[in-house]
Amino acid sequence: MCYLLTRSRKLRLARNSRRKKFRKTGSQTRGVRLINPEEVSYTPEAEAQETEQPKPDIRREFFELIRLVIVFLLVFWAVKFFIVEGYEVQGESMLPTLADKDRILVFKLPQHLHKVPPFQRWQPFHTGDILVLDGFGNKRLIKRLIAYNPRQPGRTVNAQSETDAPSVQDGVKVEFDRGVVRVNNWQIDESAYLSEAMRHSGERDKCTLAPGELYVLGDHRQVSKDSRSFHAVHDFQVVGKAVFRFWPLSKIGFL
Repeated sequence: MCYLLTRSRKLRLARNSRRKKFRKTGSQTRGVRLINPEEVSYTPEAEAQETEQPKPDIRREFFELIRLVIVFLLVFWAVKFFIVEGYEVQGESMLPTLADKDRILVFKLPQHLHKVPPFQRWQPFHTGDILVLDGFGNKRLIKRLIAYNPRQPGRTVNAQSETDAPSVQDGVKVEFDRGVVRVNNWQIDESAYLSEAMRHSGERDKCTLAPGELYVLGDHRQVSKDSRSFHAVHDFQVVGKAVFRFWPLSKIGFL
């Protein structure tokens, strides 16, 4: 009998506990209102408002495109005129270093900076550089720099002497004697870029470079037309220095 009373009491306590939990959870969800999907009404106007997007401004996009094209052209022109330019080699005067139809990049920035007063004492090119030259009609030449007498601010070329020949101050003497080049009586070592067969030539030439003048030669001395025929060139004729060959791909690399 005691066992039955105890079991009945436990069942009542369990039911009371469940009722308390149900009341507690019910009070927490009492403020939540469930929405029946059938109560929501969709109209074509409301759906159009949800899916409607702002129309693109065609006129504004057109002017934006024009602006981008103009900026691109200005940047392209500035890079080509002041910094670097492509050039195609014509002829065989620079064999074996450069062949006909080779395409190279010409670095022009040092030449332009040299014209600015703060950079005038800085030399834009040096002996052995491969230079692209202008001032030969509608044709450009590519030659190697052999000797250069740089301009020095504050110094000028003297007036004519008694023989009516210009007297050059600090002149650089160049002598070409059957393939051997001497600058101020010092023989130039060209073995790094010139073979003995290309160097051989029966011509002779002597000249003295005034400030701002360059003596240039082609690597293929037997066929090249260079300072031996048209004498010295001026530094303002230099377009830039050849720095990189990008065609043909089999010979791609720095010069």
